[in-house]
Amino acid sequence: MFARNAVLTDAEAIDRLIGAHTDDGTLLPRSFAELCENIRDFVVVEDRGELIGSGALHLYGVHLAEVRSIAVLDSYRGQGAGRLLIDALLAEAERHNVKCVCLFTRIPEFFARMGFRPAEKAQLPDKLYKDCLRCPRLSACDEVAMIRGEAPNFAILAGDTRAQSLVEIANWL
Repeated sequence: MFARNAVLTDAEAIDRLIGAHTDDGTLLPRSFAELCENIRDFVVVEDRGELIGSGALHLYGVHLAEVRSIAVLDSYRGQGAGRLLIDALLAEAERHNVKCVCLFTRIPEFFARMGFRPAEKAQLPDKLYKDCLRCPRLSACDEVAMIRGEAPNFAILAGDTRAQSLVEIANWL
């Protein structure tokens, strides 16, 4: 089992992995076009030629990146594929000198073992504006925000009134 950067020919397999976890709301749906456009954000885990896991690192700036779309085949859960994904994505964040990596999850105990700690959603306005605004669970979010590293003290979207409204909503949640 090993992790590597994704290439365009992996997009169909990544689409299937993510799709298997969108109906229950575990992952946000991603269109195939969106996957292709952002394939350079993805890392995959392979075992004997089979793509068994994928995840992405979305860069907001040196202040913040987000681990997202983590998916592992059910038959490989608990065998280290998730750890390989997270380690590879954190190495990529480090390569870009990112100060803080965030994620939103319903399984915080898994990510806590890798050094993530709970955070307030309002600390992550860039994330809120990018994804939460279009999320069907915006008013009933059950995910835990987590960070690893130094919490950002600014946002690229600072001054954007829509982003500020989301911070107010996050404080309310």
